[in-house]
Amino acid sequence: RCHFEVEQRLREYRLIPMAKEEILLHLMEHDFLNEERFAKSFARGKFTIKNYGKVRITLELKRRNISNYNIKTALKEIDPDKYIQVLDSISRRRNETIKETNVYKRRKKLTDFLLRKGFENHLVYEKVNQLIPI
Repeated sequence: RCHFEVEQRLREYRLIPMAKEEILLHLMEHDFLNEERFAKSFARGKFTIKNYGKVRITLELKRRNISNYNIKTALKEIDPDKYIQVLDSISRRRNETIKETNVYKRRKKLTDFLLRKGFENHLVYEKVNQLIPI
């Protein structure tokens, strides 16, 4: 877990502030709570399991109040070649499942899907143009 999630859970327990600080300090001293490790693990997991792109991973980490330094470090865990391979495979799979016959609507559906997954705009448009030419 990250600091934000742990603090949120402690707030739910309605502990006194001194107890919260003591618990957080204990977790950090014994390396149970480490934001850099959390960010790296989060990025690796969301990319390999859910096929999220870098944009979505960044937004999810920012939502958890992870620092920009840790976010950049976490994104380095993603192999660029593997990233392109995943984009290619999920876009091809999705393109096969879209039943729309209108080329423009088909392109729109594929583009929206890839952008929701969190891939960068220029990569998405390049891939859509490659798979569904006009």
